[in-house]
Amino acid sequence: MTATTSAPPRTGIRERAGAYAKLAKLSFFDYYLCVFVVLALLPTAAWQEPRTWWVLLLFDAGWVGVVAATVALDDVTGLRDGSDARNYDPGQVLRARDRKPLLDGRLTLRQALRFGWGCAAGGSALWALTALAAPHRPWWALAAAGFSVVISVQYSYGLKLSYRGGQEAVIWLSTGLCVLIPFALLTGELTGAAWLECFLFGLWSLLVSVYSNINDVDGDRAAGRRNLATSVPPGVYRGFIAGLSLAETGAIVLAAAVGAVPWWFCAFLLPVVAMRARQAHAGLVAGEVLAARRQGVTTHRWGVVLLVAANLVLVHNG
Repeated sequence: MTATTSAPPRTGIRERAGAYAKLAKLSFFDYYLCVFVVLALLPTAAWQEPRTWWVLLLFDAGWVGVVAATVALDDVTGLRDGSDARNYDPGQVLRARDRKPLLDGRLTLRQALRFGWGCAAGGSALWALTALAAPHRPWWALAAAGFSVVISVQYSYGLKLSYRGGQEAVIWLSTGLCVLIPFALLTGELTGAAWLECFLFGLWSLLVSVYSNINDVDGDRAAGRRNLATSVPPGVYRGFIAGLSLAETGAIVLAAAVGAVPWWFCAFLLPVVAMRARQAHAGLVAGEVLAARRQGVTTHRWGVVLLVAANLVLVHNG
């Protein structure tokens, strides 16, 4: 599919802003809930420090920029190789085509590229300010932030990691690190609870994407995207998703077994385990993969609510 860089369509400011919001996928706010998880993990005294709030605000604003750059450049690649046109066929009721403003000409390729790289620069600058404002700057947290920017922006553009077998790893790592990085900048350390929640937060994002990949497998294969869904037989891929779903429960139990969190902490996350089983049944047994994707989004959001509640009790009792 050949993309063009024709003159921008004539639209009003409100329509143009709405198109950029769609390009940045701002309605999918799940990534940015990481700061609430981190805030609930902090000692109560940290809540009284203005610096805490500035660090979380700057970090989340920068994270919005990094994610917006990632998804905008992903849409550029999806337009160029035709995968978005196939994967967002108007006949798919559960997959809203209006999430892709490049497909209907609301934005041009050139506009999307400028927006993507502008967001990448802005997000990186805000993360640099976050580090300057933070009370702690461990080198490994700064390295993790730089690593997250690089792998996120190169997800479907440049190195095109998601086309070269790195899709699942990038989603898991980049979203998981958005819990560890601000926690480390605010405390200077990592706790067992922080490691668990890094693992879970990244996994919850991945357990949305993997169901999308089943739906998109033909379009992705035609575009040359090499992820697990396009590289292994369908049965093996479904086994992989089942393994990820079980890993969630396993990580929670393991964290309690090694003393990273108390056993009562597990009880807070039991609803997430139940919702995950329901999602797996929809996607892996009933074959309703887009419904399972939607359930994954819901599970992620409820998981954040439950993690925040568990963290508040954990910190208070500690």
